[in-house]
Amino acid sequence: MSTPTKGQWSTHALPGATFAMHVTPRARSISLTQTPEGTFKASVTAPPEDGRATAAVAELLAPALGVAKTRLTLLQGATSRRKLFRLDE
Repeated sequence: MSTPTKGQWSTHALPGATFAMHVTPRARSISLTQTPEGTFKASVTAPPEDGRATAAVAELLAPALGVAKTRLTLLQGATSRRKLFRLDE
């Protein structure tokens, strides 16, 4: 597993694009990878309480896309390990 560099996936940063995520909260280390199917796997150290893990995923995904985290909107999965984010304009 690896942590992407800033803007590594900027080619995916198109307005309206959606990002399917599988999240592992309370992980030992932070990582973000993309599967061959196109989904992303995120491991965050934050606990799955009060939206902390979801916020940590947004903070991890936004720099990898080269965008501000305020441009990411959670569409599905507020209390689930499977999340769907949309990139706003």
